[in-house]
Amino acid sequence: MGQEHQGHEWVRENEPEMLAGFFSTFGDATRIRILNALMKGEICVGDLANELDMTQSAISHQLKVLKASRLVKSRREGKQVYYSLDDEHVQAILLSGIEHVRE
Repeated sequence: MGQEHQGHEWVRENEPEMLAGFFSTFGDATRIRILNALMKGEICVGDLANELDMTQSAISHQLKVLKASRLVKSRREGKQVYYSLDDEHVQAILLSGIEHVRE
């Protein structure tokens, strides 16, 4: 199945389920708000909770989901854990989605 279409490979046999799970993670407004906040840069749970007016517990739960989907990564500094977008693809997907809904 190595066919190319406009420079991109067609979806491989095992990828539809993986892609569905990946995109379902974007199907929650709270997670989108968190990802949007992380587009500004690295932030700790407490500051993220303050910025989004949510509990740290609620933020931590959603960060766990986002981390499991490889949309965010964490870095520990002493007792503090800082979160950021996993890579530039996540920001590109968000920006593409924002552009699409604004059209």
